[in-house]
Amino acid sequence: MRLWPRREERSVVPVPEITSGATIQEWGEFWGQGGDAVALPIVTIDTALQVPAVLGAVMFLSRTLAALPLHAYRTAEGETEKADGELQMLLNEAPNPEWSSFQFRQYFWQQVFTGGRGMAWIERNGTRPVAIWPLDPTKTTIRREAGRKIYRFDGRDYPARDIIDVPFALKPNQVDAYGPIYTCRQAIGLAIAMNNFASGFFAGGGVPPLALEGPLPTGPEALKRAYADIRRAIDLARKTGQSFFGMPPGHTLKAVGTDPDKGQMGDARLFQIQEIARGYNLPPVFLQDLSKGTFSNTEQQDLQLVKHNIGQWARAFEDELNLKLFGQRRRSRRVKHNLDGLQRGDFKSRIDGLARAIQTAQLTPDEARGIEDRAAYPDGVGARPLVQGATVPLGSQPLLPTPSTGNEGDDQAVTEA
Repeated sequence: MRLWPRREERSVVPVPEITSGATIQEWGEFWGQGGDAVALPIVTIDTALQVPAVLGAVMFLSRTLAALPLHAYRTAEGETEKADGELQMLLNEAPNPEWSSFQFRQYFWQQVFTGGRGMAWIERNGTRPVAIWPLDPTKTTIRREAGRKIYRFDGRDYPARDIIDVPFALKPNQVDAYGPIYTCRQAIGLAIAMNNFASGFFAGGGVPPLALEGPLPTGPEALKRAYADIRRAIDLARKTGQSFFGMPPGHTLKAVGTDPDKGQMGDARLFQIQEIARGYNLPPVFLQDLSKGTFSNTEQQDLQLVKHNIGQWARAFEDELNLKLFGQRRRSRRVKHNLDGLQRGDFKSRIDGLARAIQTAQLTPDEARGIEDRAAYPDGVGARPLVQGATVPLGSQPLLPTPSTGNEGDDQAVTEA
């Protein structure tokens, strides 16, 4: 597997020779208005993470997926139950003696959402998994031998059945992977360029590049002295907080370049947040962009996050774990995330959902209390499923007592007569 380098190598672009018969495109390239004559800042993982929107997307997705409860289940005689023991410990508590489950999964997903690939090695005792160790994708190579994938890390070869491998997106050769940072490097590079320009602008006291107009002294030394005098006057005015400074008679200063406001600097930087959010298929509200957020569509973006992003990545991780931990044909055991864990901070919605599940016999009271890490009711009171008393099978007649009229004696007398 070829991983794109930390520092991208760029070739030197030759300047075209301009003649009287040059095309408009050639003239544009000569003046830096087209082609590759003007290059954006070099984008690496380290420089990309200095963009707040990229850092926010990577941290949000990796931490959200790492915080999801991950459980093992076993199916026996048509009934599925949550499995406990060593496998549950590896998945939801500690995959090895050095990493917690949250740390391991956060690191795993950070590699997916930066370089484009997360990898881990399954350590086995015979066929039984005993530990899961994260691998550094930048130091792992992949090759095919007789059609089979072989992973090489730290001088050792591993078969594909022992490697958990989740790519951001596979390339056509089914070995290399696309990474979101490298694939979206133009958008990220533009965000870096605007950040650099804004930093330089405000670091200079908000003074744009200036041009001195007027009769200039002759000779290079005299010109340098004049420049130094002007520079000294500007610096002195800035340090003393003065709003003006003296100029030589007949000279003026004129701004050079485009005013950031006229260049729509603020709007462009906001648009780059939305561009980066598109690269991660992430609703902009989760990158703190509420410029177009309303009460209703913000709530819908919360639902969109689970259905069209978190749920898909959770399924990719589940399928990889099920294949590598249990094999291709073992269908009695499986691993699954509990997406209800996303409601952990929403107490009202969580309690309302548990109450409705109890009332419709989908959960027993003890099972609902277990979800909240509370002890079961004593004497098995909460072990039986409950259902609302008004809910009966279609077509059945409720057993209602016959209403009493108070004339039972008269009816008996009529019958005897």
